[in-house]
Amino acid sequence: MPSIKDVARHAGVSTTTVSRVMNNFPNISESTRKKVFDSIRTLDYHPDYIARSLSKKQSLIIGVIIPDCSHMFFSELVKHIEMTAQNNGYKILLCNSLDDKEKELSYINMLKEKRVDGIIMGSHLINTEAYKSIEKPIITFDRCLDDKIPYVGSDNFTGGVLATQHLIDRGCKKLLHISGSLKLTSLANKRSDGFKLTCLENNVSYQIIEYQHTKLTFDYFYDFIEKEVSKFLHTVDGVFCSNDMLAYALYVYCLNNNLTVPEDIKIIGYDNSQFTRILQNPKITTIAQPIQILGELLCSNIIRLIEHDEQAKVYSQIVAVELVQGTTT
Repeated sequence: MPSIKDVARHAGVSTTTVSRVMNNFPNISESTRKKVFDSIRTLDYHPDYIARSLSKKQSLIIGVIIPDCSHMFFSELVKHIEMTAQNNGYKILLCNSLDDKEKELSYINMLKEKRVDGIIMGSHLINTEAYKSIEKPIITFDRCLDDKIPYVGSDNFTGGVLATQHLIDRGCKKLLHISGSLKLTSLANKRSDGFKLTCLENNVSYQIIEYQHTKLTFDYFYDFIEKEVSKFLHTVDGVFCSNDMLAYALYVYCLNNNLTVPEDIKIIGYDNSQFTRILQNPKITTIAQPIQILGELLCSNIIRLIEHDEQAKVYSQIVAVELVQGTTT
């Protein structure tokens, strides 16, 4: 079985360079990366993860806690986290909190016991102190826990502004925003801030309805619209939904209740996950998050924290979003 020394010899580089390429270190030229990966493929090299974990006294496992992996956005996000972990010699241990505080806390305790090397936190329920007590590297998605805990997220405020301004530019005068719980300490709630500010600046009337994060499924959203939102739909002409599954559920509800989209009501969503990109009838107008970039940043940054990479200090990062025009506006 080939070793890392064989790969280095074949590529004409040092073993340190091979290790740095495999661990996605910055400041390595693309030509060097190509030579190393070509040699890895040619020699069919597979790192001995057990030996590596013993030598580094690490589990080489990253814990990932998210609300619900059945939600298209989170399933795609986790895919890119896992792919980045695999490329760097790590595995992930996936936990669905399902927006249950006790379940989230039990997962945190389990991850402590399993001695994972670090935790990517994408759930938003329990208080900050529970995370401060974890003596492991942590990075969060769309949540600011503490100045010392870095996060990765999209530019939610700008996303809210873009969505709202687009509805106004399309002629809407009375807007509704359907949001997740604004009581949660989530950066995603800045979408509502962008929505409100844009409505006020344009002298447009608005209202906000919050759903609870108990479930993120089509059935839940459709039922929520039927029970809580439907009474407002004849008084508004534009709706900004906090995610695309919700936007699609609203579109179907309108279709079933003699409201035409976009003539009677214009609908814009948020995420642009694979579900949205595949869906063509309707093609939902949405604010696209760069899901691949988010997943890769979350994973590469937690690995840098785990491995104490002094060459690349880990800062909190916000990435840009963009409007994708569809047929619902």
